[in-house]
Amino acid sequence: MSEHTEVGIAGLGVMGSAIARRLLRRERAVRVYDIRRDVMAELAREGAATAESAAHLGAASTVILSLNTADIVEQAVFGPEGVLSTAPDGVLVIDMSSIDPGRTREFAERAAKRGAGWVDAPLSGGAPGAERGELTLMLGGDDEHVERALPVLGALATRLTHLGPAGSGQLVKSVNQVLVGCQFAALAEAAALVRAAGLSPRQVLTALTGGRADSALLQEFFVKFGEVDLTPTGRVSNMVKDLEAARDYARSVGVPLPVATTVSELHRWVAAAGHGDADNAALMHHYEPLGVRS
Repeated sequence: MSEHTEVGIAGLGVMGSAIARRLLRRERAVRVYDIRRDVMAELAREGAATAESAAHLGAASTVILSLNTADIVEQAVFGPEGVLSTAPDGVLVIDMSSIDPGRTREFAERAAKRGAGWVDAPLSGGAPGAERGELTLMLGGDDEHVERALPVLGALATRLTHLGPAGSGQLVKSVNQVLVGCQFAALAEAAALVRAAGLSPRQVLTALTGGRADSALLQEFFVKFGEVDLTPTGRVSNMVKDLEAARDYARSVGVPLPVATTVSELHRWVAAAGHGDADNAALMHHYEPLGVRS
C-alpha cells in the first residue's frame, strides 16, 4: 500500500481523533467522518479532509472504525449511508473499536460477501499511545487482510499480534480489559489510602517503582488517580461496555468472573452518578466520603 493512499476514519472520539492526528503527523492522507461537525472541523484545521457521511469514506482503500458499540459499527458499515454502500470491491475495513467477538465474525462474513476485507484491531495504550504511535494491537482476520492492514497500523503501534481469524482480536481485547479494569480498581483504592494519609502520590510512586507492585499501569496512572486528574485518556462508559462484554462471553462458556463483575459494577456506579464520559480516574469519586475530591 502506498504511503500516500487515503485512509478514512469513522468515529472521532478520544481514540479516533488521536488516531487521525497520528496518521496526519506521519503525512498520511486522512479523510474523517463523525456526526459531530465541530470535531471534524477541528481535524480539518489540522489537515484532514472531511466526509459528509460514512458512505463518503468508501472511496478510500482503507477505512478505520473507532466506534462505541457493535450496533453503531453495523450502521456505519452496512447501513444505507454506510461505508459499503458506495465502496468498490476490495476496500479494507479495520475495526479498532472494542465490540463483541461474535458480532465481529458476523460482520467479517457480511463484508466478504460485499467484496470487502475485515480486520478487527482493538487496541491497548489509550489516546496517549495512539498519539505516540506506541499502541498494542490485537489483530483478527484472514492473513491476506491483516497483511494489507500492517502499513497503516504500523504507524500507530509498536506491538501487533495476529491472533487468528476474525473476532480473535476482540476476544483478547476482552482479556486485556479484565486485567486493566481490575487494576484500575486496585489503583483507586491504593490512591485513596495515600490521599487519606496526606502523602505525595509522586513520592509513593517512586517508592513503589521496581518492586513487585510496579507495572506499566502503575507508572502511567497512579499519580493521575492520586491527584484525581480527570484529563481524558479513556471513558468510564467504555470500560463498563468492555467488562460487560467479557462477562457475557465468560457466561457463554461457563467461566465465572467474580472480580471483573464487581469491578464492572464499580464503574457502572460512577457512570450512573453522571460520570460516564469522564476519565477512568473518576473511580476516585467512590472515596468522596473520605474527603477524596477533585
